[in-house]
Amino acid sequence: MAEKLFWTAFIGIVYVYAGYPLLLMLCRRLLRRPVRKQYQELSVSLVMAMHNESKSVRAKMQNCFDLDYPADKLQIIVSLDAPTDGTDALLRDYAERGVEVVYCPVRRGKAETLNRGVALAKGEIVVFMDAEQRLERGAVRELVANFADESVGAASGALVLLDKQCNEASDGVGLYWRYEKKLRAMESDIHSVPGATGAIYAIRRKLFTPLPTGTILDDVMVPMRIVLGGKRAIFDPSARAYDLVTQSADSEYEKKKRTLAGNYQLFAEMPELLVPWHNPIFVQLVSHKVGRLIVPYCLVALFFSNAFLPEGFYRVVMLLQIAWYSMACVGWWMSHRGKLRRVELGIVRD
Repeated sequence: MAEKLFWTAFIGIVYVYAGYPLLLMLCRRLLRRPVRKQYQELSVSLVMAMHNESKSVRAKMQNCFDLDYPADKLQIIVSLDAPTDGTDALLRDYAERGVEVVYCPVRRGKAETLNRGVALAKGEIVVFMDAEQRLERGAVRELVANFADESVGAASGALVLLDKQCNEASDGVGLYWRYEKKLRAMESDIHSVPGATGAIYAIRRKLFTPLPTGTILDDVMVPMRIVLGGKRAIFDPSARAYDLVTQSADSEYEKKKRTLAGNYQLFAEMPELLVPWHNPIFVQLVSHKVGRLIVPYCLVALFFSNAFLPEGFYRVVMLLQIAWYSMACVGWWMSHRGKLRRVELGIVRD
């Protein structure tokens, strides 16, 4: 029994992180569907949801004005979710430049804030953006070009994480994100990606359906609704947004918790995603999204089943697991030692 559990868990982990990418490589060679991209100047509405963004709002507005896209084809909408740091006051300076602001005095969450913003959108294409990331000048033009292909209903850009020297991050989170973008590129070449990049993605305005209140992952629900409706949600690495890589382990941990919780919520809200004959990218979704949810349980099963298999190959695997988790504990301690020291001295209070 322990041996069967060990190999089931082991194969599950290997498939998610290595087997699935190999499967994508094979399928892309056999089933590739290139997007018929053609540059055009459709009307575009940029929609941003903001809460307390006083530190980044001016830079974000300037970034929007600097985009390489005709001003008469570009509508800028900022939907405010009860800011308390003066973000609304700062945005008043941009009203004369055509920025449209939707203000809600009561906190409603990102989903409802986006719904209010899209309700004002007049463009054929809606581009969703976050407040902190900087878009490359040609990013909107690159995204819009994908909609010359009638099969495309949504197009996700690529988020580039930068280190302190403003080079693309190549260790830790940066390395993982590069791996993630490779997966998305292959998924897109076959059919669609099971989710977009929240910092930069676009849809056809007519395909938007208001999000349920409390939706955590709008950048997954919106494109997956479009895929279920018969269109493609593609990934375009030439449409880039830039952000600094997270330096705080706690901050990155909170992002991962939010993403995992959002995935559970997504399947509860859209159970049809797990029905193969309703979801044209069922294999991609299960392998990419569901697989990531299952991996932690596989790791637990691998460790405890391995404890009952003490000889030969299994002993080596057990030692490797112990070494891996030991390094993880050391890494956690090193990233928190300052805080732990302050706790010891009684400086940190609840």
